[in-house]
Amino acid sequence: MNDIEKLKHLLSHWKEHNDAHITTYSEWESKARKLNQEDVAEILKEISTESKKMNGLFDRAMKLL
Repeated sequence: MNDIEKLKHLLSHWKEHNDAHITTYSEWESKARKLNQEDVAEILKEISTESKKMNGLFDRAMKLL
């Protein structure tokens, strides 16, 4: 595997890993709301949103390769 192929693989892996984190953040956002921790829930929502933006960056990088 050359470095370009490895980089493509890594970008795909990182995006998949990021997707798993997004799911977890959303689950904990919901749990935080049930615990009346609205401020924490909003932060987790923001983290999830920013992570989704990162996925867009992974996609852009993969397209360039």
